[in-house]
Amino acid sequence: MESIEKIIARQLLEISAVRLNVEQPFIWTSGWCSPIYCDNRKILSYPKARKLIYESLTQLISQHFPDVEVIAGIATGAIAHGALAAEHMGKPFIYVRALAKSHGLGNIIEGELKAGVRVVVIEDLVSTGGSSLRAVEALRRAGAEVLGMVAIFSYNFISTRRSFENAGCELYTLTNYLTLIEEARQCNYIKDSDMGTLERWREAPTQWNNE
Repeated sequence: MESIEKIIARQLLEISAVRLNVEQPFIWTSGWCSPIYCDNRKILSYPKARKLIYESLTQLISQHFPDVEVIAGIATGAIAHGALAAEHMGKPFIYVRALAKSHGLGNIIEGELKAGVRVVVIEDLVSTGGSSLRAVEALRRAGAEVLGMVAIFSYNFISTRRSFENAGCELYTLTNYLTLIEEARQCNYIKDSDMGTLERWREAPTQWNNE
């Protein structure tokens, strides 16, 4: 039976939510030069992919965090995915802003959050993990018990895994970079000769260039 990791990786490639290009790499907001660009907001435009994602997220949550009481999305990319998963599970939904509002109540967490409730955080994409873990910390400061995080996709950087371990936050993802590039090779989205370059980028993304 084919794994959910492969199924979702192929779906992301088919709808161009993930693009791979070794010859003409992308420039991230951080300034990194990268052979991959991921935009999981695009999933929302495809009903079949959208349903696959929210059903798979709820299965992942039920498997690893059965005691969850509230689902939290991270703004902005994970708000819709989180709300769909929460609706599918019949759970309350909240979301965490990147920064507190500069007006009104100055909220960083939107929605009803009671102290002591068990929360699972949904992220659309985990790269370095910095913004994801800041959201976790904001929830903890507000009194939530964060059980862990689930995400659609992770680049699976070693440094990111260590950051989550140090923060005491379990992370589970539907698919990941290594699964995706192997699926891309098998489906002829990339050439066999690209694999070494793509693997080296993940090992040292800040030092990578298109060789």
